[in-house]
Amino acid sequence: MAFSTAPSRVYPDWPPRARLEWGGTVGVVGTPTAVLGAGSFGTCLAMLSARDHDVKIWSRREDVAESINRDRRNSRYLSNFELPDRIEATTDLRDALAGRELVIIAVPSHSLREVMTAAAPYVEPGAIVVSAVKGIEFETGKTMHGVLEDVLDEEHHPRLVALSGPSFAAEIADQQPTVVTIACREEAFAISVQATLSTPWFRCYTNHDIIGVEIAGALKNVIAIAIGMCDGMKTGHNARAALMTRGLAEITRIGVALGAEPETFLGLAGMGDLLLTCTGDLSRNRRVGLGLGQGRKLDEIVAELGEVAEGVRTTHAACRLAQSLGVDAPIANQVRMVLDGEKSPEEAGKSLMTRQLKSERDQTRAR
Repeated sequence: MAFSTAPSRVYPDWPPRARLEWGGTVGVVGTPTAVLGAGSFGTCLAMLSARDHDVKIWSRREDVAESINRDRRNSRYLSNFELPDRIEATTDLRDALAGRELVIIAVPSHSLREVMTAAAPYVEPGAIVVSAVKGIEFETGKTMHGVLEDVLDEEHHPRLVALSGPSFAAEIADQQPTVVTIACREEAFAISVQATLSTPWFRCYTNHDIIGVEIAGALKNVIAIAIGMCDGMKTGHNARAALMTRGLAEITRIGVALGAEPETFLGLAGMGDLLLTCTGDLSRNRRVGLGLGQGRKLDEIVAELGEVAEGVRTTHAACRLAQSLGVDAPIANQVRMVLDGEKSPEEAGKSLMTRQLKSERDQTRAR
């Protein structure tokens, strides 16, 4: 395998392979890559990775794999984009992972354990595994990194990387400027992925706080549903700004209780992704909230989306996690009650506005 097992903190010469300049950005040439998941984000990451090497993309659906191989298009997701010839689709995990030095996972959070349990025997010993999955496992309260540690052999654990930040799949596929965070406890592996994926339109920063990056990426979806409800009810810009700010405080409280660094939540994975998901029209979670705020039923909204809105599942997991940590999460709890039909969006908003008054300086503490 081209990726060294001994982490190095020297950027220019690691890993030892040919390098290519893209207008001043250094990238690594020729990394055999597998992408597990052929939804919108998996498809755009496969396009990004296919600049200079072949990419295997795994799909559960035979019709999607056939469409990619036959028509050079994903028939269900990002169907208006032509896919590079270097992308080959398969429904066989063994085939997808054979000889792959970089494995990017882009499946729904609720299926990560199942997919990676099946994939684990075929992940190459020296491969770097990148999770682009944003969520919290309801049954265990674990982040996606925790789930991967459960199902992959210990030798893979230092190479587990999280990719997060403000990044709509359609804009990446269209080569519009995007900036993300690559997080890993071993800096060398984060740097390797950074160098491999960065282009003039896709810039990667590194971070060692993988807990903070993953908690931020998961919980911003919950706040986006709340913002969508706010906008659906036309409560105004003041309410939106307040809810986003208090939402960031809530996310930070939970992350810090798990050992994350507060500064992470002011970066791309925190504030950056929160801003995008709460205000962007491409945000599925915001669209769920918009529909609820307009009085529509959750089942109808989700069916119309055609893709997973991670925030719906994550809301319940976040509330359970916050309770176990003894952390106050009023926004997540009100969103959960709306999703479960216990309150209307109007009632949830009133509950937040009439809570016991307190100091803003308590925002990063447990209570």
